[in-house]
Amino acid sequence: MIESFLWGIAAAASLLIGALISMRWYLPKRVVGIIMAFGVGVLISAIAFELAEEAFLTAGASVSLAIGLALGALTFFIGNLVINRMGGRHRKRFEGNPESTSMAIVLGTVLDGIPESIVIGLGIVHGGSVGVAMLAAVFLSNLPESIGATSGMRRNGWQRWPLVGMWTLVVLVSGLASLAGFSLFEHASADVVAFTLAFSAGALLTMLADTMMPEAYKDTGQLAGIVTTLGFGVAFWVSMFE
Repeated sequence: MIESFLWGIAAAASLLIGALISMRWYLPKRVVGIIMAFGVGVLISAIAFELAEEAFLTAGASVSLAIGLALGALTFFIGNLVINRMGGRHRKRFEGNPESTSMAIVLGTVLDGIPESIVIGLGIVHGGSVGVAMLAAVFLSNLPESIGATSGMRRNGWQRWPLVGMWTLVVLVSGLASLAGFSLFEHASADVVAFTLAFSAGALLTMLADTMMPEAYKDTGQLAGIVTTLGFGVAFWVSMFE
């Protein structure tokens, strides 16, 4: 149980690391966009092979898989819509957003991270260990998010220690979400596990399309496609050796 919490913390720690990097050094917007595009590719691979495929292998072509995928996408879509109206729109944008509020940014980051954190705990329950590809996907996708968001929030007047406190809180919540994934699904049926995996896949895929992909393309242009494919290929190669 403690292992799931610690792995959740480890995966989300890149949020705090990225924030500290952004506060210490200036990274060009293009560099952040390249990191984000690579993270998008890695996460797409993890969604396909660590979540969707695993859901199918767990319960077959069951209706729970289809329902989970649809509900995951719908849940993120509605949650993101609410957070955007609260002031969290373009929370990953490198330049920041003058209309952003601290609460909306925190909630938005948690919304982005909870599905992937739950899957980490769930993977430990049913696989005995955390998947390297999934862990790398979460870590890499979080890094440019915090670098970009921190750069933007600093431009909007945020001070150093409130930012550190905010990201630390999000990391702890991610660890608790991973712990929940372990505790709640330890004795779950195959259909419930498949539903949860598919739900996370739907939420994460919608998150990529709605938030990370547009920002990565905005910052890097057509280079985003090549870097995304590179990230996908590297993650796929890693998953073959698990």
